[in-house]
This record gives sequence, C-alpha cells and structure tokens, in this order.
Amino acid sequence: MKCPFCSSENTRVIDSRPADDNCSIRRRRLCDDCGKRFTTYEKVETIPLIVIKKDNSRESYDRSKIEAGILRACHKRPVSVNQINGLLDEVETEIFNREDKEIPSSTIGEIVMDKLQNLEAVAYVRFASVYREFKDVDTFMDELKKMLDK
Repeated sequence: MKCPFCSSENTRVIDSRPADDNCSIRRRRLCDDCGKRFTTYEKVETIPLIVIKKDNSRESYDRSKIEAGILRACHKRPVSVNQINGLLDEVETEIFNREDKEIPSSTIGEIVMDKLQNLEAVAYVRFASVYREFKDVDTFMDELKKMLDK
C-alpha cells in the first residue's frame, strides 16, 4: 500500500480491526519512510452493479454520487458525518442485498429518501424536491402533507 503523504511503498499494518459496520476491516498503517500514519479499509469485492438511469442509459454504480446528493440535502443541517456515513452504508447494504446486477436509479432514490426521512426532515424534503423534480409549490406542499401525516 502506497503512503498517501510521500508515495513510498514501504508501509506496514500496525493495527487491524473490524470497522463499525462489521462488513469491512479498518487497518492503521505506518509509513517506514516518512513516519506518518494513515487508515485504510478493506471490503469484500462485490459483483459490479449497473444503475439504469431515467433515460434508460446504464452506468456503473458510484457511491460518491449518492454521497453527494445526501451531503447537499444535509447541508447546514444538524447531521453529523458519522450519521451520513451510516446512512450511506445502510443504503449500500440494502442495494447490494438485493443481489440484482442492475437496479433502477428510481429504486436507489426511494431507498435514500426512506432513510433520510427517518434521519432528518428538512434533508428529506430537500432530497425529495430534487429527486422528484417538484415543478411547483403545490407538488412541494403535497409531499410535506404526506410527511406530516405520518
């Protein structure tokens, strides 16, 4: 493993333990050349997942796209980075547990909205407004009413 600070390949593992989700291993490493420490995570390699977009085009699953959407929705909200990472892990687990090789982006969006609704109401509405492409205030109000009725 290359050191992210000096690019040396002379690094070693000094601590190894299961990560919070118990689906990956967290490794603390030490660079023997520059002496800096860094963390790596090891996960099981999964079957490549293809996402079917709204226009029926297909692309490889990219966790960072979901993360970017959640981060935008949670911007300036009282949601910690740990909560966001936990939500991302839950979404990803649910997606991969389906064992499908292809999944519609709409399904991913619904999973994210379901998880966000339980985490933070304003973030949920923000995400829903972009995901569901609210055209006017009435559509927005309908979604708020659904949320308040629960």
